[in-house]
Amino acid sequence: MDFLRPASWEEALAAKAEHPTAVPIAGGTDVMVEINFDHRRPAYLLDLNRVGELNEWEVGEETVRLGASVPYTRIMEELRAELPGLALASHTVASPQIRNRGGVGGNLGTASPAGDAHPALLAAGCEVEVESVRGSRRIPIDHFYTGVKRNALAADELIRAVHIKKADGPQQYSKVGTRNAMVIAVCAFGIALHPETRTVRTGIGSAAPTPIRAKAAEEFLNAALDEGGFWDSKKIITPSVAKQFAELASGAANPIDDVRGTASYRRHAVGIMARRTLGWTWESYRGTGRSTEGVA
Repeated sequence: MDFLRPASWEEALAAKAEHPTAVPIAGGTDVMVEINFDHRRPAYLLDLNRVGELNEWEVGEETVRLGASVPYTRIMEELRAELPGLALASHTVASPQIRNRGGVGGNLGTASPAGDAHPALLAAGCEVEVESVRGSRRIPIDHFYTGVKRNALAADELIRAVHIKKADGPQQYSKVGTRNAMVIAVCAFGIALHPETRTVRTGIGSAAPTPIRAKAAEEFLNAALDEGGFWDSKKIITPSVAKQFAELASGAANPIDDVRGTASYRRHAVGIMARRTLGWTWESYRGTGRSTEGVA
């Protein structure tokens, strides 16, 4: 196994073009586990730690451009106002050591359905900026995941940054695990209220072959909130609406049985998390001041 260590982004792109099978490594929190357990033995590792711009971010008028290697710790500490859902998700990532090393780019590159960042990214809405020596492009997050641990990257492309919509309303994230830390999600759920467009977006993790949105649940809730005048009145969402939203979210899941949980448990838990996070975000939107950070 050869180790490639470019000193700049341009050198990294050139190395990836020359060695398309090279596996990028920055935090290494996923790649090194696979190598240590001999699940993967790539011919080349492409070390991106010397590419400083991948650790930078920029807050714009409508979006945050988040470098692929910005550690979860920095997101938690410095971008909580702009990206509250992702900040909450970052809190649930493994241990402090891993949160200091791992970043969103690694989650996206691995594309595991259990990646903690995915539900928050889906709920917030974002585009993944990727680049090769041929040029750059942005991939909408809804089209990024193509299969189990597969994504829309071409063989010669690298993830440069993620352009995430700044929060214009409350966001929440909930995760079920077999313990409180250092755990892969049994299932996870993210939700974001977007009052400017009067829409709600969701994200489900570890309950389908890929991270997904609960689109039928979103469509139902968007219609119910609009027809009931909830956005203007800020009245309490009725139990029947919350129940239907939860059932539709649960129905969107397509999980499997594995060592961490059964498919039926995952579907049930997704529904519970959907109802709870909807309640938390709506209470925050109503201005009650109540805030419950969500690890179910």
